[in-house]
Order: sequence, then C-alpha cells, then structure tokens
Amino acid sequence: MSETALSNARRRERRDFKTIDETDEYIVVDKPPLLLVHPSKPDGTATLWSELRHLLAFEIAAGGQISIVNRLDRETSGVVLVAKTTAAAREFGLCMHARRVTKEYHAIVWGWPHWESKTVDAPLVRQGEVERSKIYLKQTIHPRGAEAVTEFEVLRRFRKHMTNGESFSLLKAHPSTGRTHQIRVHLASLGHPIVGDKIYGPDESLYLRFIETGWTNELASRLLLERHALHASRLRIDDERDWSSPLPRDLSDWML
Repeated sequence: MSETALSNARRRERRDFKTIDETDEYIVVDKPPLLLVHPSKPDGTATLWSELRHLLAFEIAAGGQISIVNRLDRETSGVVLVAKTTAAAREFGLCMHARRVTKEYHAIVWGWPHWESKTVDAPLVRQGEVERSKIYLKQTIHPRGAEAVTEFEVLRRFRKHMTNGESFSLLKAHPSTGRTHQIRVHLASLGHPIVGDKIYGPDESLYLRFIETGWTNELASRLLLERHALHASRLRIDDERDWSSPLPRDLSDWML
C-alpha cells in the first residue's frame, strides 16, 4: 500500500482519537475522555490499545509493537505517547525513569485558591494499605507513601451562573513524579478538588453509586461534569519531541 493510501485508510479508521505526530518509532495521539487506555475486562469494550492495534496493524505485522508510555485515566483526556518499536520503548522508559519527560496538565477545580502558584510535596500510597478504604484504587497522602511532587499555577478564576455563582479556577499542573491519581489527590488536599472527580470530589460514595447505576441526574447535580476536568495538555522530551493538545471542547465550553 502506498504511503498516501495508508494515510487515507488510517484517517478513515480513526474513531476515538486523533493523531498529533507519528514517525517510524512512535505515534502521539490526543485521547478523548471516557476512553480506556488498556482493556480491564474481556467484554470487547473499545480501548485506546485496541484502536491502536487496529490502526497500526501493518506495522505490527512487520514486527512492530504498541507500548503506551504515559498512561492516562479513563476520564482524563490529552496527549499519549506510544512507542512502536522495542528501541523506542526502551528509550522513552529510560527518559521517564530519569525524569527527563516534562508533563503539563490543565484542571478545572472548585473554588478560588488564595495563592497564584504552589508546590505540593506529599508522598502517596494506596489508601487500603494504611487504613480501610471502600475504593481499591483510592490514593492518600501518607509518610509511608512514594515521593510525589506537583507544581500548580492559577490561570483563571471564574464563576458560573448555572451553579448559583459558585467559584471555580483553571489551573496548570506540572507533576515531576508520576504516581497514581497524583494531581487529583494533591488538589483535593489543598481544598480544591477537580470538578467532576467521583473519588476525590465532594463524596467518594458518588463513585460507588456511579459503578452501580451509571451516570444519573443526581450525580450530575453533585459533580457537574460527567468526567473529571483533567487534561494532559503537553508532553516534552526535548526540542524535537514536544507535543501539546488544546483544552478539549467539553471543558472549554463548560467554563463559558
């Protein structure tokens, strides 16, 4: 198949994400919210991994692979780097381990922080390891946890008439470590949880209710957004490999 034909075929096949950049060694995609990165159950649910296997079937048949470098939660949107070769996967893995990969996120949070910028240095551990927890994946700040550091910057403060004038803020986050739910936990610890966060927002029981019933009007009235308002907006390794994604429409429209 010619390069043009292959490109056209891929454009037709892209269902749930768009390609930001692609070489023989890697592909960078813009993941939409509510798309799982990896399969969690053998039920045929669409995942980024399965969509990439479909998209890159030609390369895989020729000995390539799919190695997702920076994994995002199902509800988090934004930049995802995927290695297509063993050599690229090793290089990116070493870069991540050496903290040579700069990550930037945008988040919409409850309230107006009294600070313009702030660094949170608070170790994280799975909550069930140090106390009882109804949610297996829930993380908490604890001295026994792994190092976790995040820098935050306020970009905008605003109110929404539809929520009786409640206050919200758009923040930029720079995590220098990559712990599970790191940004979400650190923001909640500051008293500014992410809008739509079912675990670290107003009440963790909302997450359990969502698992049982799916999205309901009651959850919408409490959480305001169907997904947590967190977007992976930039991933940078060096001057040549620096990728970004604008704030998706569901979040930008919500701030209007």
